[in-house]
Amino acid sequence: MQILIIEDEVKVANHLKMGLEEQGFAADIAYDGNVGLRLFGQKAFDMVLVDAILPGKNGFEICREIRVQNSEVKIIMLTALGTTDDKVEGLESGADDYMVKPFDFRELLARIRAILKRNLPYTGKERLKIGDLLLDMERKTANRAGVNIDLTAKEYALLEFLMRNKGKVLSRMEITEKVWDLDFDPGTNVVDVYVNILRKKIDKQFENKLIHTRVGMGYYLDDLS
Repeated sequence: MQILIIEDEVKVANHLKMGLEEQGFAADIAYDGNVGLRLFGQKAFDMVLVDAILPGKNGFEICREIRVQNSEVKIIMLTALGTTDDKVEGLESGADDYMVKPFDFRELLARIRAILKRNLPYTGKERLKIGDLLLDMERKTANRAGVNIDLTAKEYALLEFLMRNKGKVLSRMEITEKVWDLDFDPGTNVVDVYVNILRKKIDKQFENKLIHTRVGMGYYLDDLS
């Protein structure tokens, strides 16, 4: 999920970005309302976290302008303005939720996940896409650049886990516990074997590699082109 943070307090913005990226989200920051709107128009975002009081355009104006461009993207306002009138204005401007500072990051994370889950439109198909790699979770199929990739059930499960955690370095322990539902055995190389199999199927024919190794730490999948 791509999240845009529009927040002029540098420490707050950087803290949010770091916390979100640790949870597997991709996050961009704009420290000014006008810059935030410009960035929103340049890139596809799933959610916007926006402060109410900003240099340039304020958060209420930003919400209204975003809604003119996109009725589906999710918006959470993060602000020190905590009166009922402020909250009503934020929600009527187009925000999906409104959090008053200071707040606990864990609560924000819970609200982000709840909003994304609650408002996810049902299309009959659930898909994950990274670069030119597409995973169709209804049909349990994968293809890259239009080329179908034959996967066993376990290869599919491993690929889905890597794609759902785009950019996050996953240890062998995490992969073993989540994909194989087993306690990690440091003496086994099953993860390495399956990652190598996926590499041959996913990356071998392509110049841009998607599956990467962080030596001594684990594996991650990302489009770094």
